[in-house]
Amino acid sequence: MAPIEAAPAPQRGPFGGREFQARVVSAVLLAAIVVSALVLGGWPFAVIWLAAAIVGAAEWIGMSRTAPRRLILAITAITVVGLAVCLREDAPLALSLGLTALGVVALCVAARTIPARGRALAGLFGAIVVGLVPTALRDDPGIGILGPAWMFAVVWSTDIVAYFTGRTFGGPKLMPRVSPKKTWSGALGGLAAGTAAGLGLVIVARDHGWSMLAATPLGVIALTSAVASVMSQGGDLVESALKRRCGVKDSGRAIPGHGGVMDRLDGFFAVALLAGLYLIVRRLLAA
Repeated sequence: MAPIEAAPAPQRGPFGGREFQARVVSAVLLAAIVVSALVLGGWPFAVIWLAAAIVGAAEWIGMSRTAPRRLILAITAITVVGLAVCLREDAPLALSLGLTALGVVALCVAARTIPARGRALAGLFGAIVVGLVPTALRDDPGIGILGPAWMFAVVWSTDIVAYFTGRTFGGPKLMPRVSPKKTWSGALGGLAAGTAAGLGLVIVARDHGWSMLAATPLGVIALTSAVASVMSQGGDLVESALKRRCGVKDSGRAIPGHGGVMDRLDGFFAVALLAGLYLIVRRLLAA
């Protein structure tokens, strides 16, 4: 009697498996929470980003093995929360600068080595950008809901379309030593999607009067969206390089299918940095 051969395992496409399903469910839930908080504005929106900033800082401190972990995280969290209160309560700039200086000094005292001080300060800087920029945009009367919404549109569209086009078309690798799975097809698809999403959102905002910012020439919006899309993908690559250097696959396990908060916000951080520079220039010109 001939042996019975086992049936071949079903072939899964590039978007099959439990990890992909978890990725989709997590992304949808997070998007729903963030968009709801964006519509509400105020402290609900601020708290979302404070939580993301603190968790992301904790992941960085743990991933980079910066000691003493708990003390450095506590100083970082207190500083960022204090700055968020100053921002929302429209406190004098001198108070915010003084609080930031105190945080920097405290971290330099707490960290045991010069490299640890550098990593601790990098964590504080990242937490400030993530924790404060979206809220500052949302609270600005001349920007309002459009600012953070534009960031979400560009970053999310870039990330989603780059993921699908890269897995569908494949092709030459973008930076194989840093991130072996990323391809030029994915990068170009993400760039096109991010540019179109940023431009499209501003056109809709212009029709509905969401913000004075919507009056910006569309050519400038398209160019800025393209730059932001490239920066978003660059942020992803930088974080991949940091993880390789630290010898970890993911920054954490906070988000099923995505890894940690840093893994989810690497591109967003880069675009938030761009938006933060815009806010600084805008304030200087208005002075």
